[in-house]
Amino acid sequence: MQLLFIGDIVGKSGRKVLADRLKFLVEELSPDLVVVNCENAAAGFGVTPKIVDEFFALGCDVLTSGNHIWDRKEIFNCIDNEPRLIRPANFPEGTPGQGYTIVSAKDGSKIAVINMMGQVFMGTTLACPFKTMDHLLEQLNELVDIVFVDFHAEASSEKQAFTYYLDGRVAAVVGTHTHVPTADERIFPGGTAYISDVGMTGCYDSVIGMKPGPSLNRFLTKLPQRLEVADGLAELRGVIVEIDEKSGLSQNIRRVHTK
Repeated sequence: MQLLFIGDIVGKSGRKVLADRLKFLVEELSPDLVVVNCENAAAGFGVTPKIVDEFFALGCDVLTSGNHIWDRKEIFNCIDNEPRLIRPANFPEGTPGQGYTIVSAKDGSKIAVINMMGQVFMGTTLACPFKTMDHLLEQLNELVDIVFVDFHAEASSEKQAFTYYLDGRVAAVVGTHTHVPTADERIFPGGTAYISDVGMTGCYDSVIGMKPGPSLNRFLTKLPQRLEVADGLAELRGVIVEIDEKSGLSQNIRRVHTK
């Protein structure tokens, strides 16, 4: 089966290129499931219920997120009532929403999509992602054919170590959060597909999706600056992962890039 994952949608330009290109990508790649990280979709910070509905209407099957998921307060009720919108699973017990969802792909496979957040340089303290995954896999292994993970983290070292820990136990670990696409996609020895970061879907004439001016001022003056989403030509970045339904492991991963 083929799973298409699209990296962090940033602002209006990111939403537009997703709306313009997703239909053509689906026709070209014929994915059995489309997963999109949506946590920067609303002006760069968070996501709204309206945008969630728009993404599902475009053909997205599951929406993952990260540290910005709570930036829009109206998302609290939405995430409790929409199981296809997930937040990192290692938030404390009692946090709204769920850290994973189980969906059926077009080929009939049962897939658990898990969202997890790293601990290094993330500005918040969450439960250990390694041990949280152990707990989730104990619950899910008898229920699903495939496990796919969006690991929302800053440090490439943490992402690589996390994938070695899970190698052979999940189909793929794809990195999000840095908004900078990496060229290190590969299959780990045990059959788990990996990439450090799929990159963002947004304007690349920017500082990770934001207008350069305020970002420069923040570095030069060390003073707080209001960041604004860049509004130029956007690019869509993602990966297509080929997964064997019988073994639940991956056979191939390649980058997807379109404007």
